[in-house]
Amino acid sequence: QVQLVESGGGLVQAGGSLRLSCAASGRTFSSRTMGWFRQAPGKEREFVAAITRYDGNTYYADSVKGRFSISRDNARNTVYLQMNSLKPEDTAVYYCASHSLGSYYLAPSYDYWGQGTQVTVSS
Repeated sequence: QVQLVESGGGLVQAGGSLRLSCAASGRTFSSRTMGWFRQAPGKEREFVAAITRYDGNTYYADSVKGRFSISRDNARNTVYLQMNSLKPEDTAVYYCASHSLGSYYLAPSYDYWGQGTQVTVSS
């Protein structure tokens, strides 16, 4: 069982930065690959970034590569998403998720989800 709570969203101007946090409960945190997804109104949920269990290898969507950075602190049971050079098209609800099996890039591969945190980037 994994419980996830996102925080850190808000309103920011284009070019600004935000850091999202995902607090996880459950002893299985360190053995789970964790991911960030986002969903804008009327659009499909899309992959943003993932960080693997044990080794901390990272994966990014092309749309955020070079701007976003995912990290994890297993001692604090927390996953972070540092978002720099934000663009209006980054506006979405951002979800933290715990991976189960399958492709890291696909939402159905994740079995636990947080409630989401709103990120709004103005022009």
